Amino acid sequence: MTTMTMQRQALFPLGQTAITPACLEEVLTCGETPSRYLHQHQHGEWGDLGAEDKAENDLSVQQGYRILSAYVLPNGKRIYVITEHDRCVTTLLHVSQY
Repeated sequence: MTTMTMQRQALFPLGQTAITPACLEEVLTCGETPSRYLHQHQHGEWGDLGAEDKAENDLSVQQGYRILSAYVLPNGKRIYVITEHDRCVTTLLHVSQY
């Protein structure tokens, strides 16, 4: 039996992407890539958020509000991925930089 994996379509454009130096260093130190977190964010995998914040993101996708995802890196540190309301830019940053 063959297992097929369906890929979800992107929910919104990321616009220009940016990452702070501290966040980039943290992500790379963990052996990860920024693109992993951008992909999850753009496909509605909001990460380490409560149900209310996830529901707010779902609404934000539909209504054109700012979208914020939070992810825990393998070393236990958290990063945010934020797409602005007009979808012109998405930024990855360390939680301490928010």
